[in-house]
Amino acid sequence: MRIVSGVFKGRVLKSFDGDKVRPTSDMARESLFNILRDRIAGAKFLDLFCGTGAMGIEAISRGADFVVFNDYSRDSVSLTKQNLEKLGICDRVKVHTLDAMVLLDSIGECFDIVFMDPPYKSDVGEKALNLVAKVLNEGGIVILENEDGFDGEILGLVKYDERKYGRARFTFFKKGA
Repeated sequence: MRIVSGVFKGRVLKSFDGDKVRPTSDMARESLFNILRDRIAGAKFLDLFCGTGAMGIEAISRGADFVVFNDYSRDSVSLTKQNLEKLGICDRVKVHTLDAMVLLDSIGECFDIVFMDPPYKSDVGEKALNLVAKVLNEGGIVILENEDGFDGEILGLVKYDERKYGRARFTFFKKGA
């Protein structure tokens, strides 16, 4: 796994062996950040289910000011910290090892972009969507990655786009009624 663009372009990140963790492919990550390109510079970014940290690190590489990484898995958080240390960017981040709902309830910060890549085939993504509007800045967006997309209603969020890249489907939300 490598950083696709920005100041860390081409840098290789540590990743998990096997298929225990399913990182977003380089192609899907590049496509997503091409969509977000005008929003990244200066943004405050939340990588809610960070895995290896690749999404949040890509955001920093492309100009995000600050990234909060979170994962419930201690192994994922450890790997994310290793990748952050390898790139020397620990001063531009916070890293948490919390249940996503606990973090969303307690963080006390707001974000311009929230990226959520919960475990596929679980309901934790929908649960997090129901809480995420309260940590979103005005004009901010939420991106949910999963296999099936999302067609439900979420209080405080409006779905405005959806894109599919291989196995990954990105559903985009903004604040709304």
